Amino acid sequence: MSLRNWSKGHTFGMLLGIITPILCVPILLLLLSWLQDYDFNYLCHKFTSNGPYRVKMLTLSIIVNLLWFYYFLNRTKWEYGMGVILGSIAFAPYVIYIKFF
Repeated sequence: MSLRNWSKGHTFGMLLGIITPILCVPILLLLLSWLQDYDFNYLCHKFTSNGPYRVKMLTLSIIVNLLWFYYFLNRTKWEYGMGVILGSIAFAPYVIYIKFF
């Protein structure tokens, strides 16, 4: 894909692919605090201070982008779906940095 073919659909999908995991991390932490009977503040502190735990939570929250991807795929909005995938890939350098450094 060249930049000449870039459209508003790509941009919207990419923003959706970046914002959705950021919004899903607190929801995921809240859900885990209820299921595992931990304090929410404890899990938030663990998320911010523990690198491997942060990678696990970010990876789980990125999986939520599959819902958007399949939603746009079923509606034949290919640009939006490609943007969601690019937004998910945008987290890769951050996850690799946390995992190995």
